[in-house]
Amino acid sequence: MPYPRPWRLLRSQIAYKHKWYTLRRDEVELPSGHVVDDFFVSERPDGAYVFPITEANEVLFVRQYKHAAGKIFLELPAGSFYPDQEQAQDAATRELLEETGAVLTQELVPLGVLHDNPAKDTSRIHLFLAQNVRVEQEQALDVTEEIEVVRVPLDQVLPKVLNGEICVSGSVSLCFLALRHLQAL
Repeated sequence: MPYPRPWRLLRSQIAYKHKWYTLRRDEVELPSGHVVDDFFVSERPDGAYVFPITEANEVLFVRQYKHAAGKIFLELPAGSFYPDQEQAQDAATRELLEETGAVLTQELVPLGVLHDNPAKDTSRIHLFLAQNVRVEQEQALDVTEEIEVVRVPLDQVLPKVLNGEICVSGSVSLCFLALRHLQAL
Protein backbone atom coordinates (compact mmCIF):
# COMPACT_ATOMS: atom_id res chain seq x y z
CA MET A 1 0.00 0.00 0.00
CA PRO A 2 1.66 3.30 -1.09
CA TYR A 3 1.97 6.13 1.40
CA PRO A 4 0.87 8.89 1.66
CA ARG A 5 -2.61 8.75 0.11
CA PRO A 6 -5.03 11.61 -0.60
CA TRP A 7 -8.16 12.21 1.42
CA ARG A 8 -11.60 11.85 -0.13
CA LEU A 9 -13.82 14.94 -0.09
CA LEU A 10 -17.33 14.02 1.02
CA ARG A 11 -18.89 17.46 1.43
CA SER A 12 -17.82 21.07 1.30
CA GLN A 13 -19.60 24.21 2.43
CA ILE A 14 -18.66 27.85 2.78
CA ALA A 15 -18.51 28.84 6.47
CA TYR A 16 -17.58 32.49 5.80
CA LYS A 17 -17.16 34.52 2.61
CA HIS A 18 -15.61 37.94 2.05
CA LYS A 19 -14.00 39.67 -0.93
CA TRP A 20 -10.47 38.75 0.23
CA TYR A 21 -11.08 35.63 2.29
CA THR A 22 -13.26 32.54 2.23
CA LEU A 23 -13.35 29.92 4.96
CA ARG A 24 -14.49 26.52 3.76
CA ARG A 25 -15.62 23.63 5.99
CA ASP A 26 -14.88 20.25 4.42
CA GLU A 27 -16.02 16.80 5.46
CA VAL A 28 -13.32 14.35 4.42
CA GLU A 29 -12.67 10.64 4.64
CA LEU A 30 -9.11 9.74 5.54
CA PRO A 31 -7.40 6.74 3.89
CA SER A 32 -7.98 4.84 7.15
CA GLY A 33 -11.74 5.30 6.70
CA HIS A 34 -12.00 7.81 9.56
CA VAL A 35 -14.32 10.74 8.74
CA VAL A 36 -13.45 14.30 9.79
CA ASP A 37 -16.48 16.57 9.53
CA ASP A 38 -14.84 19.91 10.37
CA PHE A 39 -11.63 20.34 8.41
CA PHE A 40 -11.39 24.07 7.75
CA VAL A 41 -9.61 25.44 4.68
CA SER A 42 -8.79 29.10 3.98
CA GLU A 43 -9.38 30.08 0.38
CA ARG A 44 -7.22 33.12 -0.32
CA PRO A 45 -5.90 34.79 -3.45
CA ASP A 46 -2.44 33.93 -4.73
CA GLY A 47 0.53 36.22 -4.15
CA ALA A 48 3.06 37.64 -6.61
CA TYR A 49 6.53 38.56 -5.33
CA VAL A 50 9.28 40.32 -7.26
CA PHE A 51 13.04 40.61 -6.63
CA PRO A 52 13.76 43.93 -8.40
CA ILE A 53 17.37 44.82 -9.14
CA THR A 54 18.20 48.33 -10.33
CA GLU A 55 20.84 49.21 -12.91
CA ALA A 56 23.02 50.24 -9.91
CA ASN A 57 22.86 46.64 -8.57
CA GLU A 58 20.56 47.54 -5.68
CA VAL A 59 17.52 45.49 -4.74
CA LEU A 60 14.35 47.45 -4.03
CA PHE A 61 12.81 46.30 -0.77
CA VAL A 62 9.81 47.75 1.00
CA ARG A 63 9.48 48.42 4.71
CA GLN A 64 5.90 48.36 5.98
CA TYR A 65 3.66 47.51 8.92
CA LYS A 66 1.86 44.15 8.87
CA HIS A 67 -1.11 44.20 11.18
CA ALA A 68 -1.59 40.46 11.83
CA ALA A 69 1.97 40.23 13.19
CA GLY A 70 1.87 43.73 14.70
CA LYS A 71 5.35 44.52 13.35
CA ILE A 72 7.18 46.44 10.66
CA PHE A 73 8.92 44.19 8.13
CA LEU A 74 11.55 44.56 5.42
CA GLU A 75 10.35 42.53 2.45
CA LEU A 76 10.19 42.36 -1.31
CA PRO A 77 7.38 44.06 -3.25
CA ALA A 78 4.40 41.70 -3.39
CA GLY A 79 0.66 41.60 -3.56
CA SER A 80 -2.41 39.46 -3.94
CA PHE A 81 -4.22 38.50 -7.12
CA TYR A 82 -6.81 36.03 -8.34
CA PRO A 83 -5.30 33.70 -10.99
CA ASP A 84 -8.61 33.48 -12.86
CA GLN A 85 -8.64 37.29 -13.23
CA GLU A 86 -4.97 38.26 -13.68
CA GLN A 87 -1.71 36.65 -14.74
CA ALA A 88 0.95 36.30 -12.03
CA GLN A 89 3.55 38.32 -13.98
CA ASP A 90 1.01 41.12 -14.50
CA ALA A 91 0.31 41.17 -10.74
CA ALA A 92 4.05 41.26 -9.98
CA THR A 93 4.58 44.13 -12.42
CA ARG A 94 1.60 46.03 -10.96
CA GLU A 95 2.77 45.59 -7.38
CA LEU A 96 6.33 46.64 -8.23
CA LEU A 97 5.04 49.85 -9.80
CA GLU A 98 2.50 50.60 -7.03
CA GLU A 99 4.83 49.91 -4.09
CA THR A 100 8.11 51.31 -5.44
CA GLY A 101 7.34 53.39 -8.54
CA ALA A 102 9.70 51.13 -10.53
CA VAL A 103 9.13 49.94 -14.08
CA LEU A 104 10.51 46.95 -15.94
CA THR A 105 13.12 47.34 -18.67
CA GLN A 106 13.27 43.57 -19.33
CA GLU A 107 10.81 40.73 -19.04
CA LEU A 108 10.31 39.15 -15.63
CA VAL A 109 12.11 35.87 -15.03
CA PRO A 110 9.82 33.33 -13.32
CA LEU A 111 11.68 31.53 -10.52
CA GLY A 112 8.98 29.28 -9.12
CA VAL A 113 5.59 28.81 -7.54
CA LEU A 114 5.40 27.84 -3.88
CA HIS A 115 2.50 26.72 -1.72
CA ASP A 116 2.24 29.08 1.22
CA ASN A 117 0.58 26.76 3.78
CA PRO A 118 -0.85 23.72 1.95
CA ALA A 119 -2.26 22.10 5.10
CA LYS A 120 -4.86 24.81 5.67
CA ASP A 121 -4.59 27.37 2.88
CA THR A 122 -5.14 27.33 -0.91
CA SER A 123 -2.88 30.28 -1.78
CA ARG A 124 0.32 29.98 -3.76
CA ILE A 125 3.11 32.50 -4.19
CA HIS A 126 4.58 33.22 -7.61
CA LEU A 127 8.20 34.37 -7.56
CA PHE A 128 9.88 36.59 -10.15
CA LEU A 129 13.24 38.23 -10.80
CA ALA A 130 13.26 41.70 -12.42
CA GLN A 131 16.59 43.02 -13.65
CA ASN A 132 17.57 46.61 -14.50
CA VAL A 133 14.38 48.14 -13.11
CA ARG A 134 14.10 51.93 -13.04
CA VAL A 135 12.19 54.04 -10.54
CA GLU A 136 10.24 56.43 -12.77
CA GLN A 137 7.25 57.57 -10.75
CA GLU A 138 5.74 58.07 -7.32
CA GLN A 139 4.26 55.15 -5.42
CA ALA A 140 0.54 54.48 -5.91
CA LEU A 141 -0.30 53.06 -2.49
CA ASP A 142 -3.55 51.60 -1.22
CA VAL A 143 -5.28 53.34 1.67
CA THR A 144 -3.89 50.70 4.08
CA GLU A 145 -0.30 51.07 2.88
CA GLU A 146 2.47 53.28 4.19
CA ILE A 147 5.62 52.00 2.51
CA GLU A 148 9.25 53.06 2.66
CA VAL A 149 11.33 51.94 -0.32
CA VAL A 150 14.71 50.64 0.85
CA ARG A 151 17.57 50.15 -1.62
CA VAL A 152 19.79 47.28 -0.52
CA PRO A 153 23.08 46.60 -2.33
CA LEU A 154 22.85 43.15 -3.93
CA ASP A 155 25.79 41.84 -1.86
CA GLN A 156 23.99 42.81 1.37
CA VAL A 157 20.79 40.82 0.68
CA LEU A 158 22.04 37.44 1.90
CA PRO A 159 23.47 38.84 5.16
CA LYS A 160 20.12 40.52 5.87
CA VAL A 161 18.31 37.22 5.32
CA LEU A 162 20.77 35.28 7.47
CA ASN A 163 20.63 37.78 10.36
CA GLY A 164 16.81 37.73 10.34
CA GLU A 165 16.29 41.31 9.16
CA ILE A 166 14.42 39.87 6.16
CA CYS A 167 12.11 37.26 7.68
CA VAL A 168 8.88 37.10 5.65
CA SER A 169 8.79 33.58 4.17
CA GLY A 170 7.97 34.56 0.58
CA SER A 171 10.71 37.19 0.56
CA VAL A 172 13.25 34.82 2.09
CA SER A 173 12.45 32.11 -0.45
CA LEU A 174 12.65 34.53 -3.36
CA CYS A 175 15.94 36.00 -2.11
CA PHE A 176 17.56 32.55 -2.11
CA LEU A 177 16.15 31.62 -5.52
CA ALA A 178 17.07 34.95 -7.12
CA LEU A 179 20.59 34.96 -5.69
CA ARG A 180 21.08 31.37 -6.86
CA HIS A 181 19.79 32.26 -10.33
CA LEU A 182 22.07 35.30 -10.57
CA GLN A 183 25.06 33.24 -9.40
CA ALA A 184 24.46 30.76 -12.23
CA LEU A 185 24.57 33.50 -14.90
